[in-house]
Amino acid sequence: MRQKHFGGAEATHKPWPLAERPGFLIRRLHQIHVALFQQACGQFEVTPLQYSLLSALAARKTADQTTLAADIALDRTTTTGALKRLEARHLVERPVNADDRRARLCRLTRAGAQLLAKIEGAARSAHEATLQGLSAREKVQFVAMMQRIVDQNANQNTDAPSLD
Repeated sequence: MRQKHFGGAEATHKPWPLAERPGFLIRRLHQIHVALFQQACGQFEVTPLQYSLLSALAARKTADQTTLAADIALDRTTTTGALKRLEARHLVERPVNADDRRARLCRLTRAGAQLLAKIEGAARSAHEATLQGLSAREKVQFVAMMQRIVDQNANQNTDAPSLD
C-alpha cells in the first residue's frame, strides 16, 4: 500500500522524517523564536503574545477583547487571561463598556505605552534573529509565503492552546 505525503511524492510504508514535515518545522521554528524573544526581551517580562496584544492596542487605541482576540488570531479566553495579566501590571486598562456591560474596552496605560516603546528594538532584534540564516531577499520571500499561507487559512479555528 502506497501513501501520499507532502509534495505529492509516494512513500511505501516508510516513516515520514520529521525534518520534512511542515507542521513539525513550524512548531520547531516557533520554539526557536520564543527562545530568541525571551533572550532579547526577557528583562521586560513580556511574552510574545503579550507583546502582540500591546502592539494591537497601540494600533487601535481602544478595543474590546473580542476584537483584540481576532487581531492576534487567538481565542477570547486566552486573550482575556493575557489581558488580565497585563492589567495586573498596570500596562492596560479594561473598564466595563458603558454601552455593553458584558464587554470590556481595553487600552494601553501610559506605563504600557512606555514599555512598548522600550521593548520595540529588542523585539525587532528577536524577529530578525529568527530569520538570521536567510538573505535579505529570502527573508522577504519567506514572510510573503507565511502571509499567503495564513491568508489562505484565515478561516481555521484559532482555539488551539497558546504558549502564553
